[in-house]
This record gives sequence, C-alpha cells and structure tokens, in this order.
Amino acid sequence: EEQQSHIKHVSIDLTASGDKLASQLKEGGVKADYVFFYGYISPKNVSAMDPKAEEELVKANVPIFKNFLEALESAKLEPKRILLQTGGKNYGGQIGRARLPYIESDPQPRHLSQNFYYPQEDMLKKYCQDHPSTSWNVIRPFGVIGSVSKAGMNMMLPFAIIASVQAKKNAPIFFGGDIEEWQYEYLHSSARLTGFLSEWAVLENECANQAFNAHDGSPMSWDLFYNELARWYGAPGVAGPELDDSKFNDVVLAGGKDCPLGYGPPTRIRISRSAADWAKNDTNKTTYEQIIQESNGSIKVNAYEDNMEQFDMVDFVYYKIGQPSSAKFRRFGFSGFVDTIESVFEMYTDLAKMGIIPAPKVEAAKPMI
Repeated sequence: EEQQSHIKHVSIDLTASGDKLASQLKEGGVKADYVFFYGYISPKNVSAMDPKAEEELVKANVPIFKNFLEALESAKLEPKRILLQTGGKNYGGQIGRARLPYIESDPQPRHLSQNFYYPQEDMLKKYCQDHPSTSWNVIRPFGVIGSVSKAGMNMMLPFAIIASVQAKKNAPIFFGGDIEEWQYEYLHSSARLTGFLSEWAVLENECANQAFNAHDGSPMSWDLFYNELARWYGAPGVAGPELDDSKFNDVVLAGGKDCPLGYGPPTRIRISRSAADWAKNDTNKTTYEQIIQESNGSIKVNAYEDNMEQFDMVDFVYYKIGQPSSAKFRRFGFSGFVDTIESVFEMYTDLAKMGIIPAPKVEAAKPMI
C-alpha cells in the first residue's frame, strides 16, 4: 500500500487520436520525465507466435504507439527518455535459422516478415531526432516471466495447468519435444529484472539511444524445469522426450535465403505430443473444472478455458530458438541476475494468490545451484 500511494493511475485509450490522448494526459495531470511504453494488443483467435498473426499485430500495435507519440507532442510533454519494450522476435529466430547469439547490432530481417517492432522503433528514433531533448531506449526481453491477471502472452502459465491436471489424474507430465530440445539451455526474462534493467537504462547517460537485450542470465533446460514442475504439483514423475523419430510431426521453419541467416538448412520444431491437442481433450477440461470446484473458491477463474491459445504456444516454446547475448548490457554496467527456476515458482505462487491457477504443493523451488 505504501508503494501504491506513490502511483497515480490515469486511464487512457491508446486507440484514440493523438489529440484525444493528449487531452486525457492533460486531464490526468501527467508530467513525464521518463516514459516506459508497454502497450500491446494481442491477436484474436491465433497465437502471437503464429506467422499468420503478423499483419494483425502490425495493424493493431503500430497505430497505438504513433497515437501516443503524437499525444506527447500535442500535450507539450518533453520527457528526458522514452523506453520502448519490444522483444526477442526482433532477430527473426521465429522465422528460421538466424545468427547466434542474438546481438543488439544484428541487422533486422525486415525483408522476410512483417514485425510491428520495426515501425515502432523507427517512429521512436524519428521522434527523438525531432525532439533533441528526448533520447530513446529499446529493451528486448525473451520469454517474459511475470504475474498479471491477463496477459497477451504467458508461455509458462499453461505448464501449471497441465501439471495440475496430470497430478489429479495421477499421470506423469509429458514433454512433447525431442531429446535435443529437452536438453537445450533456454534463456528467459523475469519481468522484475527486466524492470530493473529498464530503470537502469533510462537513468544512465551512457545508455541513451541504445537497445539492450534483457534476460535472467541463468539458462534453464526443459529437463530441469519439468522435474521441478512435477515436484511442485505432486505429479508422479515426467514422461520425457520421445526417442522414436517416426512419432514426430515436424513444423519446418525457413532456411536458405528465406531465413535471417541467409543460408543453411531449415530449422524445425519437433512435436511428438501436442499441448494444444491435450488442451482440447474433454477429460482434461473436466478434470480442471473439478480442481476449481474443490478449491473452495480460491481459484476464481478458469484459466484453462480463458487461455486456450496459450497451449499452442507450448508447442512452439520447445523450439531451439537460440540465445541472446548478454555482452552489451554487461559492458555498459548492468550486473543483475535471477535464478529462472525460482522466478517461475514465484510467478505460480503469485498467480495462485490472485486466484488464477492452483497453488504449488511445496514451499519453494530448488535453486539452480
């Protein structure tokens, strides 16, 4: 409550015109030294990671940032710094093979796909050129871990639902990828640490007009995560990766001239057991409804039914998409670190307190030490 007392909430409509937004900012008494833009409109009826969503994402998200920048000018607000958060898709790894690790100065593969990050970034840089007293930052997290009541994307939330249902059925938690994906080390971005990095970036003069990757600095494999997940929710073990190649349905991504790297064979997402198919199973739906009923009101929403498109994302996140570099933010002086496995556990605990998912059955995660 003491922290909240320092915050004033002003409701604005980012889909409104710049002039209307400016009026809303003025009415709210907004004075901005530092602006952090996290506005995002998710696609309807399709995963945000699906290439089919690209055009819809551009049409929805480019105008809201344009409107906001116009509102700043119309309201005569002159912030010292504007920070725009985009993400790992900046590098095009979701398209296909790309140069690794992802480095902030890598060329953006604008010729290969539509990505709303690029026009947003262009508008921000142009705004700062036209307003020399304002500088910019772009922050690029990878697989954000955080607790909110509604999120356009939350790649880790479905795993808690799957684990709860499998535990209730006394069945192991299944992994749908192959052995290489099972052992691959993935980097994630805890929202709190990304917030600290963002605050650091806007307050450091040397960081003006720079883009930075953001991640926890603690690679986590699915092998490690799944075994902890089973312990957290009391599932009787883990059904690990399928070893029979004939049982996989591969999603083939781009290679050659059609991938960001410009050469090399296509990359693949290997799926033997689909989380999206699991979510459509009536037995699993009924089991989760039973879990809600038995919670005596502690679970207040049906996150299973409300997040069906998120299960599609589970199939995608097995993909060995590659590692972002930490060299730049380390060289500029940021030394933050988070144990990702502890961060996911904290997220599940927070979401349970919010009545969104079942609570873990253990007190704490085992840190990666």
